[in-house]
Amino acid sequence: MTHVVTENCDGCRFTDCVTVCPVMCFHGDGQRLYIDPDGCVDCGACVPMCPVRAISAEVDLLSEQQVWLQRNAELARDMPVIAEKQPVLASAASRKSELGF
Repeated sequence: MTHVVTENCDGCRFTDCVTVCPVMCFHGDGQRLYIDPDGCVDCGACVPMCPVRAISAEVDLLSEQQVWLQRNAELARDMPVIAEKQPVLASAASRKSELGF
C-alpha cells in the first residue's frame, strides 16, 4: 500500500509534506508533487502536513481518484526527488481558497 498525491496539489505545490518524509519518496515537476509507491513506507507523516489535503492513503481514494495511483507511479520515476521545502506556486493561495481551505 502507498500514499498518493491527488488533484488538489495541482496549482499549489506546497512542499511541507516532503520535510517529514523519512524515505524521500516525493518527486515533483513545476506544477505538483508525486509519491513514488516503491519508496513510500506508508507512514502517513505527510498527510497532515498538506494544507490542501492533496495526499491520501491508497485505501481512502475515491473511485474517481484511482487514476492518481498510476499517475504517481509513472510520473514519479521521471521526476527529481524533492526533499526540502520549496516556494509554492504563485497560484497557491488562490487554489487553496478555491479548494475551500
